[in-house]
Amino acid sequence: MRVVVPRETRDGETRVALVPELVARLVALDHEVVVEPGAGRGAQVVDEEYVDAGAALDDDPLPAADLVVSVQPLEPGAVRRLREGATTVSFLPVGADSPYLGVVADLRDVGATSFAMELVPRISRAQSMDALSSQSLVSGYRCAIVAAGLLRRFFPLNMTAAGTVPPAEVVVLGAGVAGLQAIATAKRLGAVVRAYDVRPASAEEIASMGAKPIDLDLEALDGEGGYAREMTEARALRQRELLAPYVAAADALITTAAVPGRRAPLLVTTEMVAAMKSGSVVVDLAAESGGNVEGALPGEVVRVGGAQVWGGANVPAQMPGPASRLYAQNVVSLIDLLTHESALHLDLDDEIVDAACVTHAGEVRHAPTRAALEVGP
Repeated sequence: MRVVVPRETRDGETRVALVPELVARLVALDHEVVVEPGAGRGAQVVDEEYVDAGAALDDDPLPAADLVVSVQPLEPGAVRRLREGATTVSFLPVGADSPYLGVVADLRDVGATSFAMELVPRISRAQSMDALSSQSLVSGYRCAIVAAGLLRRFFPLNMTAAGTVPPAEVVVLGAGVAGLQAIATAKRLGAVVRAYDVRPASAEEIASMGAKPIDLDLEALDGEGGYAREMTEARALRQRELLAPYVAAADALITTAAVPGRRAPLLVTTEMVAAMKSGSVVVDLAAESGGNVEGALPGEVVRVGGAQVWGGANVPAQMPGPASRLYAQNVVSLIDLLTHESALHLDLDDEIVDAACVTHAGEVRHAPTRAALEVGP
């Protein structure tokens, strides 16, 4: 099977879908791996490393590809150059509000099979393919480092002959993979950390990371797949009222609450940020999906009162080396499931294959996306 790794073309994307050590693994399984020159440059991987791992370089690899692996979805022009029956694996946001509906339609029309890494079900058998979790791990770490870098004071307690410097107070909202990693990193840096999540079961995980859970005594919002259910506006208002004193007392606030395919919940208003101490820092990981913090802008730092508000934009791409290695392992694990004896063998009765497949044989299999395309603009 000919596996192709194209250059990422979307602005700000520095990751690559395969790294040399995993290229070598695929080659050992009798796959042919073809890399577009410069594909790994953003992740500090040079072409020679791919060649040494057994890959070939090709300036125009798409037309002959059996399987194309990428981080971002292929551009429409690239999709139209795929041969009928080719398969793609990438992140591919789908659903009625997806900006990639046109790309999905193109994949359908050229007869390509496409898989969305976001749709891999969160079941134990699919853990090695869970790219959302692996990239959230990177994002959570990065958020804590950004907060420490922007805050003009120590995170840890310092006791010196000149006096004692108290530790920074950090509040983390959202205790999924990203939130727990942010907690763990802030604790390792010496901060005092409090954290809140709408799912009661998260309190134990928060405590296991060394942070103190915030208990607001509100209704639990456990949902499917480990995510939280959407909350009513009345509950959201009450939650913000109860969180306000914790936010005001924080030196650094990190928000990580997001669910793929949904707008991020508004957890913190500008009034709450304005009540923070001068010099405080807010890091909003969910800025690209609407933001947990009112006024946060993706890729920008804005000032609200005396606080700086940093909006995350493709945060995993800010650490392209580890993010690429983790993502590549997820991709190779999925390839293992999709192939048999070095050839594609799609078992659409398999729950993972079925859930992650967006298009196949000229049809859109993902129901919400199919419905959106049938309605049209």
